[in-house]
Amino acid sequence: MDGVYGQRVSGLTFEVLEPAPVGVAVTRGPDHRLLYTNETHRSLFGERPIGSPLRDAFPRVALEDYIPIFDQVLRTGRAVVRTDAPGGATREDRADREDRADRADRADRADRADRADRADRADRADRADRADRADRADRADRERFFTFSLSRIAFDDGTYGVLALFLDVTDQVTVAQRLQAVADERRRILRRYQSLVRVSAQIVWVTDPGGLVIEPSLGWERVTGQSWDDFRDDGWMNAVHPDDRASTQASWTGAIKEVSEVWEHVYRLCTVDGTYRHFQARAVPIQENGRLVEWVGTCTDIEQQWQERRRQRLLDSAAAATADRTSLEGMLGALANVIVPDLADGCGVHLVIDLADGLARGGDFVAERIATAARTGLPRLPPFSEERLASDSGFAAVVRRRRPFRTTFTPGSPLGDLVPAGTRTWLEATGANSIAILPVVVDGTLAAVVTAAACGDRAPIGQGTVTLLREMIEQAHDSLSSAMRFQRTRKVAVALQHSLLAQPPRVPGMQIAARYRASPAAADVGGDWYDSFVLPDGATVLAIGDVAGHDLRAAVAMGQLRNMLRGLVVDRQEPPGEILARLNIAMKTLYCEETATCVLARVEKGEGGHRLNYAVAGHPPPLLITGEGEGRFLEDGANPLLGIPYDARCVSAREPLPPLSTLLLYTDGLVERHDEHLDEGLERLRRHACALARQPLDRFCDELLSALPLSADDDVAMIALRLPEPAARHEAKGRVLVEDR
Repeated sequence: MDGVYGQRVSGLTFEVLEPAPVGVAVTRGPDHRLLYTNETHRSLFGERPIGSPLRDAFPRVALEDYIPIFDQVLRTGRAVVRTDAPGGATREDRADREDRADRADRADRADRADRADRADRADRADRADRADRADRADRADRERFFTFSLSRIAFDDGTYGVLALFLDVTDQVTVAQRLQAVADERRRILRRYQSLVRVSAQIVWVTDPGGLVIEPSLGWERVTGQSWDDFRDDGWMNAVHPDDRASTQASWTGAIKEVSEVWEHVYRLCTVDGTYRHFQARAVPIQENGRLVEWVGTCTDIEQQWQERRRQRLLDSAAAATADRTSLEGMLGALANVIVPDLADGCGVHLVIDLADGLARGGDFVAERIATAARTGLPRLPPFSEERLASDSGFAAVVRRRRPFRTTFTPGSPLGDLVPAGTRTWLEATGANSIAILPVVVDGTLAAVVTAAACGDRAPIGQGTVTLLREMIEQAHDSLSSAMRFQRTRKVAVALQHSLLAQPPRVPGMQIAARYRASPAAADVGGDWYDSFVLPDGATVLAIGDVAGHDLRAAVAMGQLRNMLRGLVVDRQEPPGEILARLNIAMKTLYCEETATCVLARVEKGEGGHRLNYAVAGHPPPLLITGEGEGRFLEDGANPLLGIPYDARCVSAREPLPPLSTLLLYTDGLVERHDEHLDEGLERLRRHACALARQPLDRFCDELLSALPLSADDDVAMIALRLPEPAARHEAKGRVLVEDR
């Protein structure tokens, strides 16, 4: 063993493991050669050949269940713990014990001969000793149980092995098995002969062997209001909640068919006041001379216990769901998935981005949706959207109060500005009957707003549900507080970015939508921007760009670049390429160390319809999607990026814009990935955009931002324009509507 003790694991030798009170074994390499066992291990499993693979060191032990675990630990580096694992006694162990017992028995006989004068006491001692040895042998021969853990270790030479720790828990397991056997037998006896019910049961009922009710029940009538005629046979099932009837019928039918010793089931009963409460049903078969004659059952109101168990289960689920998340969006998104479907049919989470203290000063603010959830069968809103809201809206009033708000209403009724427009559309479409709005306040700061809704036949959200929602949010306070340290800086940065981005103009006959989504990993503002305005000649300008960098300097340069471009566009009615050339000259003069990309486009209306006049400076190409769902990138007006010397003339390009087509300008965060070619990201964008061609423009933008795998360290900006259908077709539709009326 001396050579073995010289082995070192991360600077430690094996001598320190020798006195450990648990069995210790060390293996090395993929064949798990045994390097070391300590004294406790040797007492449990005997001496084993050091240097041999496990299969050779333990030849008589079935290793099929254990070698794969050693392989897994060595491969992944993740520790494995198994409790109460069986480990039978080996033949060599028994042979060794039998040999020791034989030697002890011979010594015992010699001792008795020497102590003939004390025969009586020696005989009693001998019997006790044999009984003790027999008990030890019996315990040794029966199957043993161990709790063990396996961990990967690194040797000083860079190789890996496995450290195994073993604890013999045979006595504990044996005692537990015996106690369980006694308990099981006791329960069987009680259930077999128990035909009386507790006096405290609210309802007692009796059925024939086939499960049909044959006697009136005053308790059932008092609780449910059902008369005897309504209750008899299988009429009782009409008082069970519709969602519970199928499972209750299947469970009851199975008990009757198998003649179970006891039938237990939980279902909701409609009480006399029209509300549903949870009841625990129990029934036992009554037999005479081996023949089933009837079933006797009880129903006990367990609503309070059920609600408490449900409350604790949901709190535990919420804690588990948020424990592994580090971002605010991830935590609140996981929370939404716990809320639905147990507490609500739909849930949405919004971040509130305050623009220059808009909520306090009467200005606008942005509600950025970051997570959604919906029960099976209901449509799910895209996880991401953003809406600019007025501070005097109903939603702003709820947010400003920072207290939960709950309201019930007729399904389909208008909700005004109580919730953001996207949420309002979903509530109306799904037949919602109530909502709860809960501002999430962490360390005095408004972190987010959670909206939960009940739809269809589901009972409206009550005060108890709101209280439980608050508990779930408050329980996650510490985790949310950690995430908020990053989120506070990020919210300021995003609010600053939004304040620099203008709202798209309202242009008759056109739709324009813009989105900005900050990087989830960066706390600083970036250089992504968009712009849109209408020129005196009637042309609509769309622009998008990206200043290199992701810090305050990039944001400042972005704002100045955007303002310069505005001035140049308004100053002269020139082709976009010439305007970008003048912008490049200004950048080289004023910001000689900065570079940027840009797309500048004019949407002009002529006799033949709309056309696009555009130029691109080092930016991803515009995407044009037809109303029929065909898409292509516009690559003719390409020029070098801004901020580098370029003496050649910048080019522009023209493109007809068909009716109902969608023009999309975007920044590279929507398509660029570190691990793939840019062409793959562009093609992915084209496919998704084509599939969304017929969606409303706001939904078109939100779905793209929700469905595409966005860059983790880059912002995304986009602006989209959709053209109207031809005037002739629109007029024809109008005539059809008039005729239909």
